[in-house]
Amino acid sequence: MAKINTQHSYPGVHRLSVRTADEDIERIGNGYIRAHSLREDASSELQGVISVEGGHVPESQTSSFTGRGAMARLSRFVLSVRSWATRHAHREDQRPDSFLERIRGPELVEVSTRQSNIRSFLGARERPGAASRQKKEVFVIDPSSNLYYNWLTVIAAPVFYNWCMLVCRACFDELQMDHIKMWLFLDYLSDIIYVIDMFVRFRTGFLEQGLLVQDEKKLREHYTKTVQFKLDVLSLVPTDLAYFKLGLNYPELRFNRLLRIARLFEFFDRTETRTNYPNMFRIGNLVLYILIIIHWNACIYFAISKVIGFGTDTWVYPNVSVPEYARLSRKYIYSLYWSTLTLTTIGETPPPVKDEEYLFVVIDFLVGVLIFATIVGNVGSMISNMNASRAEFQAKVDSIKQYMQFRKVTKDLEARVIKWFDYLWTNKKTVDEKEVLKNLPDKLKAEIAINVHLDTLRKVRIFQDCEAGLLIELVLKLKPTVFSPGDYICKKGDIGREMYIIKEGKLAVVADDGITQFVVLSDGSYFGEISILNIKGSKSGNRRTANIRSIGYSDLFCLSKDDLMEALTEYPEAKKALEEKGRQILMKDNLIDEEAAKAGADPKDLEEKIGRLEVALDTLQTRFARLMAEYTASQQKVKQRLARVETRVKKYGSGSLSIAEAEAEKPEEEKK
Repeated sequence: MAKINTQHSYPGVHRLSVRTADEDIERIGNGYIRAHSLREDASSELQGVISVEGGHVPESQTSSFTGRGAMARLSRFVLSVRSWATRHAHREDQRPDSFLERIRGPELVEVSTRQSNIRSFLGARERPGAASRQKKEVFVIDPSSNLYYNWLTVIAAPVFYNWCMLVCRACFDELQMDHIKMWLFLDYLSDIIYVIDMFVRFRTGFLEQGLLVQDEKKLREHYTKTVQFKLDVLSLVPTDLAYFKLGLNYPELRFNRLLRIARLFEFFDRTETRTNYPNMFRIGNLVLYILIIIHWNACIYFAISKVIGFGTDTWVYPNVSVPEYARLSRKYIYSLYWSTLTLTTIGETPPPVKDEEYLFVVIDFLVGVLIFATIVGNVGSMISNMNASRAEFQAKVDSIKQYMQFRKVTKDLEARVIKWFDYLWTNKKTVDEKEVLKNLPDKLKAEIAINVHLDTLRKVRIFQDCEAGLLIELVLKLKPTVFSPGDYICKKGDIGREMYIIKEGKLAVVADDGITQFVVLSDGSYFGEISILNIKGSKSGNRRTANIRSIGYSDLFCLSKDDLMEALTEYPEAKKALEEKGRQILMKDNLIDEEAAKAGADPKDLEEKIGRLEVALDTLQTRFARLMAEYTASQQKVKQRLARVETRVKKYGSGSLSIAEAEAEKPEEEKK
């Protein structure tokens, strides 16, 4: 069977990613050869010294580096140190995991290692000043990398700070003036981060034809053509220079910093896709939006009260001359309380008096009805989605309970079924893998299956030398199965239709009484692989030869005979190899009849092949009949058109055929 060796294979496609000229690569190759030859020459010289001087050295002097033969012993020591260092430096290259190589093919790590060696070799051999002649590499940030997400975390902080504190400082004068130095420091620190963020955007790559663009000019043009670039520029306009004329008590001059809100939304989106608890994050995100809306509404209410006049009527904020209402904390908390009651419409607030107050309350009610109805609806759907898996699982349990009660199943069996369901839910084994992965392409399904089931499948000895494609097919067909304590996985004499691989749990090979245990199988064990191959000449046929019972709850992988044969249909050589391995195992255990094995083909196999051929022939006949019907219909249409053309030629002549044909087609179109 052909084996895939990836230890020294470098596909031609990968060479395109090496950014060196052909001459440099050729020179590097020659340099490596020369370096290797120098090492060989040095080794040969040392060996020569050893052979010349070591031949006459007595054994009493071989333990010292002094005296006669010291050079030979020193050379032998240098050679041993060199070989030890070489073994440790290339330990991973000398002992590759052939099983993983067959599954995953040539690794890009080897290519990248080769490229890094070439670059380092070039760097060592370049003359001073040669680097300036090479093209300068541009640092590009991949939007899907952790570095980009970490930067989003950094830029989200000043954006959130501006959205929360600017409006609050603009409405509450004491908050602005009492901590003016701190606000100025935080403001200009956020401005610095904004400026750095623009440079990050200029170096953020994007995909073009599936590849990350790293050209500096393209990156700059791509960013400058977006609307976000204009918003970023507007957010950095130094409007706070008006402080010199108006004073420091006008933080609303910095409201243009709020235009960087897209960065905050992007951070939330990336976090939602990365977190393991997306539903909890969505609920927390919605609560944050609610708090920000209430916060802004409270600040606007206080600003309107300040414009109208504190205490002028019952709707505005009370008179600040009263010490109780003069405190900053009371001002904000009172406004926040009023905003919460108004937007949620769950409490009584003082009625408005003036027209502008009525208008503001109407707008607040509309905002509360529209926004909060949407938010509450989303929260309800999120909570229901969080419990969807539990509700679906509980529905299955309830339906089975009703069925068992209707069929009057015994209480003992009913209790075992309920305990089995409890075990599945407690250990999170209720997920249907095929349903979860159905939207993924086959390649990603295979990658996930390899990561999940590879360690299990590689323990089966008959699959250890199979082709990579067959292994991927088999990995995709493994089905998880859970058995309860005391359940029989198979009994002696049963027809073997599947093989099992133990992922977790313990199974016992028991006698016919079900109590006497011969051997206990644990994690990684497998059984039933011979029966599904249906090897000709097997004394047991495809029957089970032992009773296997689950001691506790056991988690197994099942591979059915039909799935194996379906996968082997496209791999006839692998099928022959598997049958040969199974035959050798049976011969080792003296469970095969050699005369029957050497006999002709099994009539059952011939019948199956004939049946498959008949089905294929019927399919071909159906397709041929359909094609013949289409051909006959098209031929009839062509004959009719030719007859009409001949009639018109005889009637009008060849010269006026096109005019007559056009006039004849007009009534037909009108009829249609």
